[in-house]
Amino acid sequence: MLTIRDSGAALCDHLTRRDWLHIGALGALGLSLPTLQGARGHAASTAPAARGGSFGKAKACIIVGLTGGPPQHETWDPKPDAPAEIRGPFQPIASSVPGLRVCELMPRLAQQAHHFAVLRAVSTRDNAHSSSGYYMMTGVPHQPPNVENARPGAPNNWPSVAALVNRVKSRPGGMPASVVIPEHIWNDGNIPWPGQDAGFLGRAADPWLIHCDPSAATAQIPAIALPAEMTPLRFDERRSLLSQVNRHFDTEQRAAAVRNYDHQFRQALDMMQSGNVRRAFDLGQEPASMRDRYGRSRYAQSVLLARRLVESGISLVQINWTRMGPNLPNQGGWDTHDKNAESLRGHLMPLMDRAVSALIEDLAVRGLLDETLVVWMGEFGRTPRHNANGGRDHWGSVFSLAMAGGGVRGGVVHGSSDRLGAYPREGQVLPQDITATIFHLLGIPPATEVHDSLGRPIAVSRGGFIQQIVQ
Repeated sequence: MLTIRDSGAALCDHLTRRDWLHIGALGALGLSLPTLQGARGHAASTAPAARGGSFGKAKACIIVGLTGGPPQHETWDPKPDAPAEIRGPFQPIASSVPGLRVCELMPRLAQQAHHFAVLRAVSTRDNAHSSSGYYMMTGVPHQPPNVENARPGAPNNWPSVAALVNRVKSRPGGMPASVVIPEHIWNDGNIPWPGQDAGFLGRAADPWLIHCDPSAATAQIPAIALPAEMTPLRFDERRSLLSQVNRHFDTEQRAAAVRNYDHQFRQALDMMQSGNVRRAFDLGQEPASMRDRYGRSRYAQSVLLARRLVESGISLVQINWTRMGPNLPNQGGWDTHDKNAESLRGHLMPLMDRAVSALIEDLAVRGLLDETLVVWMGEFGRTPRHNANGGRDHWGSVFSLAMAGGGVRGGVVHGSSDRLGAYPREGQVLPQDITATIFHLLGIPPATEVHDSLGRPIAVSRGGFIQQIVQ
């Protein structure tokens, strides 16, 4: 079955005893939704610059997150003429785009390259997972940079792209516009990265985080379904009790945080009552051959689930890479400090290549790729030179990213790195330009304003969309 997992480290909400009584009343209903999310709010839009035909081409966006930092040399930017300690043991192969060669470990994606715009000069100039990740997910540099195990909170409390989409995009019935699966991003010790939530927008704008394992999914989704022992009559009785408890709170106590949980409760009910969204979580409706095409791992099935969620009307789905266990080098993640080549060949690249190529092919066959933006990204790249353990270390100076569908010009390469894949040579792209491009394609002008806790208007992105890669 689809397993909803513990959400890990929680953030402090500074709630009163009465707030906790109210939250406890929510729990009495038998709901197990791990991270109920908030209201959309209204965003004012300033006059946008010339938008072009690509503006709003994407009805939805899927962010394929490869947490840990995929190496540019062994993905989209191989360096076959560099010294052996730079290029590594793998060779480039031809793709479906004349002149575009990618690493041999991506044979399936190579055949889908005509759908992609490849960015070979992305840079954060930050070599720490959490602070560089914050920059990539928000489009705002972490202050200060190069801080490992950075935690959420001011001054680094800019909302994530997922949260901003959740705030700006309206959904019928209070449904969330953004969903994050199958877990949050964390450093060792379960330390969550900053930049994953709504930050200064408040918890009501958080994307809906679902800790789950869809690799053995069934029709029952504990997060949005009643427990087996909870009959509809019993549920109605508890909902009535909750309403009575709420009416006894005075106006002051029901302000702010408690009203937020009221909205979250209503959203939970909307999710439970929406057959369309509930059906999206039922991977059992997929043919076995399709599930096999993506791969049966937790991450691969999350990629398939993302396709089903955007089909159900969710505007943005972010998929976070999941570590595959202590018996693999680097815990089965992309942080390949040890045995880079062995890890890439053995499990990382086959799983990724299979799942992402299946997603692109699946969307194209269904006629959904033109209206679904797919973003392939990590928080940074890897060092040009291998270390003494045969690994590559953190490298934010230059790395690769790829986009497909949803208004993107396929079969183009923008920017380049130097001969060693160490620094940008031309066409440098910063994270704020990536966020601006995502917003632009989703029909959200980057100048769209949201308001912080003091009511100050702030544009959703400080960058400009990358005109060279959009239609």
